[in-house]
Amino acid sequence: MKTYLEQLQFILENGATRADRTGVGTTSCFGMQARYNLADGFPAVTTKKLAWKVMSSELLWFISGSNNINDLKSIYGNNKIWDANYQDYLKRLGLDNNGGDMGRVYGSQWRNWRSHDGRQIDQLQEAINSIKTNPQSRRIIVNAWNPGETEMDQVALPPCHCFFQLYVANNKLSLHMYQRSADMFLGVPFNIASYSLLLHMIAKITSLEPWEFVHTIGDAHIYLDAVAQVKEQISREPLPLPELHIEDRGQASIDDFIMSDFILADYQCHQAIKARMAV
Repeated sequence: MKTYLEQLQFILENGATRADRTGVGTTSCFGMQARYNLADGFPAVTTKKLAWKVMSSELLWFISGSNNINDLKSIYGNNKIWDANYQDYLKRLGLDNNGGDMGRVYGSQWRNWRSHDGRQIDQLQEAINSIKTNPQSRRIIVNAWNPGETEMDQVALPPCHCFFQLYVANNKLSLHMYQRSADMFLGVPFNIASYSLLLHMIAKITSLEPWEFVHTIGDAHIYLDAVAQVKEQISREPLPLPELHIEDRGQASIDDFIMSDFILADYQCHQAIKARMAV
């Protein structure tokens, strides 16, 4: 995870100070890329604690296709990562409660994209089918950014990590994700771990070796009220990467995985560093 720490340092040294939607303000750089070879270990941040269950339950929620925050809670009751965005969404709608509906967030777009002719497209399943039947394709893509469903009254939060592509070569599977907006301190360690876990899951059900996660970021920013925390983090020495083990229960579908399948072995990390999430 040295690459991630180097990105933090680069933003502190070279970032432009910018106003933002939340009113907090950021120091930001435009256009960054990192590559994580999963053969080197699972890219879980070690210079602070990764909330593994929060991350993995959120990914399973996305995969389920749900847009309801109550379904996320049913996977892992202590997952509060979307609570502030949900409350902000209710406030924008002028509601006290809407049954947990978040609008068409990631899972809805991945599993139930609405086409112009009224079809409902399961992009994630189609991508997996393509890996199995046409692995040389350059069109193995899942897109979460639907311009017709990103308005403030339509969705709790428009997708930040909005597009990913899968690539097969030499019996190895790689994943390249584009992220339009990245909270480098709070969000990016989750994003790296989440898409690396997704890559492992897809590789398992397609009998491929998980290989490389490539992460491209548009607006890479550090919130101004988290600068001190970032400086503390980059002062810490990274520890060896852990290994991911997925329990083999004969999973044949992307929908077959459950939280207890995922074991992050030999995970060592420095203590947590807290910061406020900007909403």
